[in-house]
This record gives sequence, C-alpha cells and structure tokens, in this order.
Amino acid sequence: MKRIWMITGASRGLGAQIAEAVLAHRDSVVATARRKESIKLSGGPDDVLALSMDVTDEAQVQSAVTAAKEKFGRIDVLVNNAGYGLLGAIEESSAEEIEAIYRTNVFGLLHVTRAVLPLMREQGSGHILNISSLGGYQASAGWGIYGSTKFAVEGITEALYAELKPLGIHATVIEPGFFRTDFMDGSSLQRTKVALDAYSATVGKTRSFADENNRQQPGDPAKLAAVLIQIVNALEPPVRLQVGPDAVRRIEAKNAAVAADIATWRTLSESTNL
Repeated sequence: MKRIWMITGASRGLGAQIAEAVLAHRDSVVATARRKESIKLSGGPDDVLALSMDVTDEAQVQSAVTAAKEKFGRIDVLVNNAGYGLLGAIEESSAEEIEAIYRTNVFGLLHVTRAVLPLMREQGSGHILNISSLGGYQASAGWGIYGSTKFAVEGITEALYAELKPLGIHATVIEPGFFRTDFMDGSSLQRTKVALDAYSATVGKTRSFADENNRQQPGDPAKLAAVLIQIVNALEPPVRLQVGPDAVRRIEAKNAAVAADIATWRTLSESTNL
C-alpha cells in the first residue's frame, strides 16, 4: 500500500534525505519546515505537499495536519525529525538557551504527535518515528542539555509504544550515531554564549571534536533513510533502533557498565524493603 509520510524538518539534512528515500520508494510526503520555500524535493505535486510549520506553534501544527488530511486523506508515518543541538556545559547553558531547545526538541515533538494521533487512531494504524540521538541514551560532556532533550524523546517514545500498540499504531525511537549531515554546522548546532575556562579539559575537547569532525562523520544519511523504510515495513518494529556501528558500540558499552554497577551495588540496592 502506498503510504503517506509526514516529515518535520524536511528542508535539509536528514529530513530531506528521508523525504527523498520515501519518494524513491513511491510513497508520498508531507514535508514541513519553518519556511516551505526552503523545501526542495524531487517529487511532483501529486506526491509532495510542502508546508510551512514551526513545530513550536500549536496552531501551525494543527493547520498542517489538517492540510495533509485534506490532500491525502491520511497520515501513515510521522517522522519527528525537527530539532537542533546545543553544545556547552550545563553550567554554561542559560535558562533562555535551555528553554528554547526544549520548545523545539521536546514540546514541538509533542505538539506534532498529539495533532497526528487522532488521525492515526481513526485509521487504526500508523507508525511514529522519533529521531533521537546516541546522546539520548548516553550523555557526555558538552552535550548535557541537548542530550537531556533526547532522553525525554526516548521516554516519550517508550510510553507511546505501550499506549499505542493495542490501537494498531507503532512507535519507534531512532538512535543515530554520527552521520554526515549539517548537524554540526552553525545552522543546526548552537553553542552556549558562555564558555568557562574551568571546562576546557572536558567541554573544550567536545567543541574541538565538533569543529574537526564537521562533515567528516562516518555515517551515510541515505542509508539511514533506507533503514527507516525497512523499519516501517517490519511486522513487529522495535521500540528503539540504534543506527550506525558507533551507536551500537557505545550503547553496548553503556549497557555493560550499567550491568556492572548493578552487580557491584546489588546488596545495597536491594537493602531497602521494610
């Protein structure tokens, strides 16, 4: 069956790659971005609906979902991809910077999800793909605030998985490693206005890593997009999927470290019952 995909942040980077892969698969796309003029996809008007939508504006989100329903009659797959990064230490991050990234990465994702779900429930089918990050499973110096938004996405998706599966709707959180997109450009990665010397040995190294690895990341975004199509086609899609060898290795290492901590501290951990 030809599917209708709604993809946020579809004007560039991973969102645009996913949209092109979907069109090559002969599905149709509702592509959204803050300015629809920035969306440049290969499909024609029968298969592409480009819409201006700021995910932080609930009214715009609802209007976009209504427009998608009017054109295509349904939304089969929602890809919550819109978001950006913030690089800096926790102490360096201002309240304004923290609130702004949460408005997009967390509250924006929730706005879109809540707007699409009534349509999916009416259909009795659908799949929500929430784009998280390796940083949504393992925090590290310099990525604390950004990672915390993705930790929130992970928790939201786990709950959605449990709530929606009985309704015939799937939810999967995608955990990419480093992929060669514009994520570490200034257009997608903001840096805290404050940079303290005290963190030069930790966050300073992360800043240098971002500079040195911009557009040198090992992952192929076109292959990630193809993976998403396979996940949507799966009869029993997972609640979370790591994408990229670096993501798999880092998450395996964290799981092993957590298991080791449990083993070391098990007696103390289990000593609290009445």
